[in-house]
Amino acid sequence: MKRPLRPEETTLWAAVAATVRLAPGRTPPPLPAPAAPTPPATSSKAGASATLATAAPPKAKPRPRQPYEAPQTIEPGRKRRIVRGRDEIAGRIDLHGLDQDRARQALHSFLLRAHEDGARAVLVITGKGRMGDGVLRRRAPEWLADPALRPIVAGLSQADRHHGGEGAFYIALKRKTR
Repeated sequence: MKRPLRPEETTLWAAVAATVRLAPGRTPPPLPAPAAPTPPATSSKAGASATLATAAPPKAKPRPRQPYEAPQTIEPGRKRRIVRGRDEIAGRIDLHGLDQDRARQALHSFLLRAHEDGARAVLVITGKGRMGDGVLRRRAPEWLADPALRPIVAGLSQADRHHGGEGAFYIALKRKTR
């Protein structure tokens, strides 16, 4: 059963309908007449539910999921030092053959351990995947944007060809606070 439109809904609909250009040969539909308010029901159960329905505050909307912010790219000078071997790659992790859940967990624990050990740069090998569009390769930047890792990840960049190229990332870690 359709409920009758409230007066404010009718005026809003009239404002919207006034902005629409009709196709040739069409006539605008008639606006529904505002309905008279209905008296409350005499039954105690129906009356109680009606007052609860009108008195209940609207439910809070769920907070929209915030899009992840990819970590910044590594500064060009620092990346150049890593590529040339002047800044040591303190650790490597190979995520080949792992599913997404295990890969994320392994990456998370690896980065926390490396940061705790004072590492400043690590290499994460994800592989290219089939057709060059691997799931781990796509998801790794999202995982690095995790709030638990933001305090330790300074940036990431695609690895140089001799370190794995498109199938690997350099991850720069922030200095360990004392």
